[in-house]
Amino acid sequence: MIKTNNLKKDFDGFTALTDVSCTIPKGCIYGMVGSNGAGKSTFLRLITGVYRPDKGTILIDDQPVYENPEVKSKMTYVPDELYFLQGANMNRMADFYKAIYENFDNERYHFLTNAFGLNPKKSLGTFSKGMKRQAAIILALSCRPDYMFFDETFDGLDPVMRNLVKSLICKDVIESKVTCIITSHSLRELEDICDQLALLHKGGLVLESDIYNLKTSQFKIQVAFNYDYTEELFKGIDVHNIKKIGSVTNMIVKGSREATVKILEELNPIILEVLPLTLEEVFTYEMDALGYNFDDILK
Repeated sequence: MIKTNNLKKDFDGFTALTDVSCTIPKGCIYGMVGSNGAGKSTFLRLITGVYRPDKGTILIDDQPVYENPEVKSKMTYVPDELYFLQGANMNRMADFYKAIYENFDNERYHFLTNAFGLNPKKSLGTFSKGMKRQAAIILALSCRPDYMFFDETFDGLDPVMRNLVKSLICKDVIESKVTCIITSHSLRELEDICDQLALLHKGGLVLESDIYNLKTSQFKIQVAFNYDYTEELFKGIDVHNIKKIGSVTNMIVKGSREATVKILEELNPIILEVLPLTLEEVFTYEMDALGYNFDDILK
């Protein structure tokens, strides 16, 4: 389990992260989204002990992280800006990882290298951006860690490779109860893989929620009537957002779908549809409720 409390990190007078508190349970895929400069990379570097927090605490399995080799031996971190030893190929990097991680799985390393179609004897300097990221992911997964941290994991990967990486991460989480944090600029990249999702903005944690509850606790209704009406017609329904164009009304509703549909059916609509919400729509309405403009945050 990962616990952070009131994390803060400054750089030469610039506050990169402030008062971030969260609890990430074991065996969870925790997604973090936000624009450039929101604090995602800083958060991961604090979690992995690259940076020391200026304020607050970080505990992994109830132990502090910074300058703690025992805790760090349980984690792998694939940063946004990748680094490999000068002139190294994948096999040399694998030998380097083996010297650090006692659980390094050589059989898995060779299996994944073949699955991704990479040449482990070829210099990493000749690899494309996407191939380098694939190599870094293969090395991280081969360490068999308890904690995995990925910064902009899918950047540079084609759709096939994205799906393969997602499947591998999910497999480790399900079978080995690995805890994983993934950052991204895109909600669409994360909504089909994460258990929990957090939104960072200007160094602060603006919104955090369980994805299943977030997506199932509210839904979209499209309804129309052949008579004049106002919003007063929808008394008894927990409406969070409503827009009327002519005789058609679109609204976001929280609560029971069955109870909502029953109320609306009694009003004799000529159109009544219950539509699912995308995660982006859910976050947009949640941010509106908190007084934030979601589109501006992710610009």
